[in-house]
Amino acid sequence: MHSLLKLFAVSPLIISSIVGQTVYLAGDSTMAKGGGGNGTDGWGQYLGQYLTIPVVNRAVAGRSARSYTDEERFDSLTNEVQSGDYVIIEFGHNDGLSGAVDNGRQDAFGDGYDTTATVTEADGTTQVIHTFTYYLQNAITALQAKGAIPIVSSQTPDNIWNGNVIAAGPRFVGYAQLVGQRTSAAYVDHYDYVAQAYNAYGQTTVTTWYPLDHTHTSPTGANVVAQAFIRGLLCGNSVLKSKVNAAGQTVPNDCL
Repeated sequence: MHSLLKLFAVSPLIISSIVGQTVYLAGDSTMAKGGGGNGTDGWGQYLGQYLTIPVVNRAVAGRSARSYTDEERFDSLTNEVQSGDYVIIEFGHNDGLSGAVDNGRQDAFGDGYDTTATVTEADGTTQVIHTFTYYLQNAITALQAKGAIPIVSSQTPDNIWNGNVIAAGPRFVGYAQLVGQRTSAAYVDHYDYVAQAYNAYGQTTVTTWYPLDHTHTSPTGANVVAQAFIRGLLCGNSVLKSKVNAAGQTVPNDCL
């Protein structure tokens, strides 16, 4: 009986030692299984080989911060995670303005939490939408309340070059960093770490990793993008870097 009581006495320590055992991913086709189709793949499919804990990929092709929210995918993810789990959030490719008719994905322009825009749907009705920062801040706040550990990641680069280097990132890169600051969530500048890797390989090689368009990578390219995330993770302040395995410790390139 005495031994049994001792077991119950230490069980909270045992429980606390096993939290944070899963990494969840929320994003678009550049992260998702199957990428943009036709043999492309998302980098989230290659992340697990560099970590000591499992990865669950909840990224969905074609989604933006707004549509992932509107489809209640963030709600489902918040319900799914356990306290101590990690959630890597990366959007931006589908969040740009869509023109006169709303495409269900665009966010209101700007980085203000309270900034809104009224958009016109195909049937002539109107809808009030919010900013990229609004949708992500709300998602992160809900995840943090659940005890999860969100990580904000900037979007990946397209295969677009300015001379011999990858072109500068769009506004959503800065927005992602701002979201991290506002929510005290760790931030990985995935855009710049992928750009660093791509610049090292050169445009000719990198272009072979884009068989479909300038956005979606082949499996080889997706693995390079996953490695770049790991490098950014190791160079940052997220506690997830303690879960990087031996293979992850040797990914190429340097801290920015």
